[in-house]
Amino acid sequence: MAFVYDAGRPLRLLVLPGLFDEANKLRRQTIEIMYRLDRSGIDSFLPDLPGCNESLRPLQEQTLANWRTGASAAATHFAATHVLSIRGGALIAPAALPGWRYAPTSGAKIVRALLRARTIAAREAGYSETINDLAALARSQGIELAGWHVGPQLFRDLEAAFANADNQQALIEQSDIGGAGLWLRAEPGEDPEQADAIAALVAIGMLGQ
Repeated sequence: MAFVYDAGRPLRLLVLPGLFDEANKLRRQTIEIMYRLDRSGIDSFLPDLPGCNESLRPLQEQTLANWRTGASAAATHFAATHVLSIRGGALIAPAALPGWRYAPTSGAKIVRALLRARTIAAREAGYSETINDLAALARSQGIELAGWHVGPQLFRDLEAAFANADNQQALIEQSDIGGAGLWLRAEPGEDPEQADAIAALVAIGMLGQ
């Protein structure tokens, strides 16, 4: 399953979302970016990763290698010419495609934020959990974090994962587009000015203008 703007045009952008909670917080913004690119004459494709959204595969069985394979398969299926990865999506972006990495983050930072959120929820519920203890459990047995059932292999993969600084995929820093990252908000949302800025950078790069 994928959300697409597909008019059969020659310029075709694979969009790889943020991971876990950031995927939810940034989905509306991601689709706003794709809408703007559609108006610029660019097709775009936002696939569900294996184990996420409408995928029938269990999340707890996934690995980072599975997600990279899924991203590459989506690139082939949609005949993508470029890729835009968002936050943790940079960890699985096909290296052979030119494109952009928007505010990439490491896998270790992703899982640590999820672990921290679980310890806060535990404290509010009246019991104590530590990040170190939860991480040890996750590495050996897997763990549920913010409603996501993360298997032990995926957790270990993420702890060691960094986005490669590939020359084919230009870096878009949050400072390049202004404002604060929407993943820092408590609830999902969108920012039209930020969406305009990201879409403009991508469109200019793809259209050669």
